[in-house]
Order: sequence, then C-alpha cells, then structure tokens
Amino acid sequence: MLCGTFIAREAVGPYDRSVTTSTLSAAELIVWRTMLRAEARISRRLGADLLASHGLALGSYDVLMHLGEAPGGQLRMNDLADRVLLSRSGLTRLVDRLQREGLVVRQSCAHDARGLYAVLTTAGRARLDEATPTYRQGVRDYILGRLDEPDLAALGALLDKLADEPVAV
Repeated sequence: MLCGTFIAREAVGPYDRSVTTSTLSAAELIVWRTMLRAEARISRRLGADLLASHGLALGSYDVLMHLGEAPGGQLRMNDLADRVLLSRSGLTRLVDRLQREGLVVRQSCAHDARGLYAVLTTAGRARLDEATPTYRQGVRDYILGRLDEPDLAALGALLDKLADEPVAV
C-alpha cells in the first residue's frame, strides 16, 4: 500500500517539516489520496478515449509517443523503460504486444551486443499520428481546460518540486 510507505513529518502544523516520522496527518493523507485518485481517474479517462477511438491502451500510446519523440524513432529498451515508468520486464511484455501489432520492432545495438533498441515502424508512426489528437484533447478536457492560468502556474511549480530528486539527509 503506497500510503503506508510514504514518509511524512509530524510537528506543530500538518505541513511543518521539522520532525520525520512514519505517520501522516489527516490533512497529508487527504492530499496524498486525492492526488492518487486524480491521477487514476485522468489516466482511466485518457485510456478509455484512446482505446475506444484507436484500439490503443494508454501505456501503448506512451511507448509510441516516446519513440516518436526520439531521434530516429528509436530508444534503448532500458531508456524507454525509464521514460514510461515500467519495469524492464513490464516494458518487454508491452513491446512484445506492440511488435505483434507491427507498431514497433526490436533492433540490436551495433556497439553493444547485449543492448536492444525499440524502433517505431511506419505503421507505429501512423497509429501515433492518428491517436495524438485524441490524447491531447483528453489532456485538455481532463486537466488543462479545468484550470485557469494561476492554477496552471501553481500546479506546475508544485509538480516541479515533486519531480525533483529528494535531497539526501
């Protein structure tokens, strides 16, 4: 359970960070659970849109998108796994499915016999190009269109804080 592994701080106020403990205040739990719920709902909606319109799961779209943005439409499997936030084995299974559909192929690394690239095919590029407007419309409908400029700036600043690597204590 993610809530149990989250380290928070307990002190005078719910957001005072002076003492580290393994407990979360009620306010912290509410924020954490709301963030998880929002991410799950947004992902579910985007995934449903992509599946209904293009027969493409959200994870598959994510792989195709990262390959489409990469030079030559290819990335080393390890790098792709890091970008799509999947385990190596999870990415392998997903790339297997995409390869069966003809959207991706694997190629050996010329300079590293152990390395493999995932490479976007012409069919994969076409599917990505077809699905991208649906994906972007979902992002607009489910997130960006619901926030005004001050909200967007505040959310961007908060997400930058959360995306930064934690400083070792």
